[in-house]
Amino acid sequence: MRLLLFGATPGTSGAHVLSQAVEAGHDVTVVARTPEDVPHRDVVRGDVLHPETWRAEVAGYDAVLSCLGTRDRRHPATVYSQGAAHIIDAMSEHGVRRLVCLSSAGLEIPPGTSLPQRLVIKYVIQRLYRHPYADMARMEALVHQSDLDWTIVRPPMLTDGPLTGTYRHSVDGHLSGARSVSRADLAHYLLHHLDDPSCLRRTVEISS
Repeated sequence: MRLLLFGATPGTSGAHVLSQAVEAGHDVTVVARTPEDVPHRDVVRGDVLHPETWRAEVAGYDAVLSCLGTRDRRHPATVYSQGAAHIIDAMSEHGVRRLVCLSSAGLEIPPGTSLPQRLVIKYVIQRLYRHPYADMARMEALVHQSDLDWTIVRPPMLTDGPLTGTYRHSVDGHLSGARSVSRADLAHYLLHHLDDPSCLRRTVEISS
């Protein structure tokens, strides 16, 4: 498949998507602000917040994967929602249908979560990540409103563990006991469900 990837900085989930996609024989183009930081031959210099730098590149791809993220937890975020808005507009303009984007399981507290864990999520995790989570929620709303063939994937805490290919996932439902998943396994799920009709226009939770 011809894939367009946003968010492939080394050490991220997107970097694992890139390496696994190339190994699987996909034709991948990466959009990055600093192409020299991405060890790949086909990189377009562009900023997701400035679509004029990459908008024309969207034409002709089978799928777009958004692994966007921010390390800044102290200030309001815009990269998720504005990035998604620009990506959706460009895909609609060029007739590209398939969109997969990363969010976070931390946006909601699953039913049945123990009281101690609920308190940790509500008063520690959600407060610590309140700015990126707020922007992820805006991103999800925009994706839901689009007419694309989208999938939103919500992982819990990400680790640098190895690729195992063994993980659990739940489509449009909360996943019990979700604690963590490796970035490598998350990338594996994303790539192996690109053409899975059961997750179209659905939100997926994943965990080891």
